[in-house]
Amino acid sequence: MSQLLQQSHSANGSRVVRCALIQTGGMMNPAEIFQRQLELVREAAGRGAQVICLQELATGPYFCQVETREWFALAEPVPDGPSTVAVSALAAELGVVIVLPLYENARGDFYNTAVVVDADGSYLGKYRKVHIPQADGFYEKYYFKPGNTGYPVFDTKFGRVGVYICYDRRFPEGARALGVNGAEIVFIPSATSGTSIRTWHVEQRAHAIANRYFVGTINRVGKEAIGANEFYGQSYFCDPDGVILAEGSATEEDIILADLDLGTLQD
Repeated sequence: MSQLLQQSHSANGSRVVRCALIQTGGMMNPAEIFQRQLELVREAAGRGAQVICLQELATGPYFCQVETREWFALAEPVPDGPSTVAVSALAAELGVVIVLPLYENARGDFYNTAVVVDADGSYLGKYRKVHIPQADGFYEKYYFKPGNTGYPVFDTKFGRVGVYICYDRRFPEGARALGVNGAEIVFIPSATSGTSIRTWHVEQRAHAIANRYFVGTINRVGKEAIGANEFYGQSYFCDPDGVILAEGSATEEDIILADLDLGTLQD
């Protein structure tokens, strides 16, 4: 597991929130991978995490490496689907905020979605990925419509949370909207590989710097049984100056923890 790096806290107005990113590989059995991530959520909470974010499409493998109708069966309604219900119960049990990215079926319209659940288990809302890529090994336009939620910020027990998803990070407009809307922490769950490593340590840090919020960005790790993508992990937290506070493994499953002092943010 990655070492926890703590930032310095202000003498007055300190408001420290311990956050966690869950970085795993993509086992073929969706039930197994989701169950594994719930186990890691428990472990993160046991290590003091108060806000926990899972990776993009956390309820299964990154199936967009192929175009196959069978994966539409993985989509589920929000908030009444089984994954949101399970995470809501877990959040209430552990007293933590959970960001759950999943495949959403909205009455026959399909979205790459992130659900936000508060520490009492209540459903706060969702964000739907706006920018949908289509490239070799990333056939997302086959599976998803562009999101239509705008860029909501969720007022959780521990802070104001926004979500941007994977390819969204290439576009500054939504990142700016999250800042204008009052986000203190922006989570960017991803499934990315190959040449994107060139900007992995640039784009998200630039959003943090430009918009003066903390960023927690997640990537899968390793090669899955579907397709040829090899995800490079290296999930990390950075502060509003772009300083990396904690970073995960490039090759292994990991829980990335960081203490974020929201009291240092300017209104």
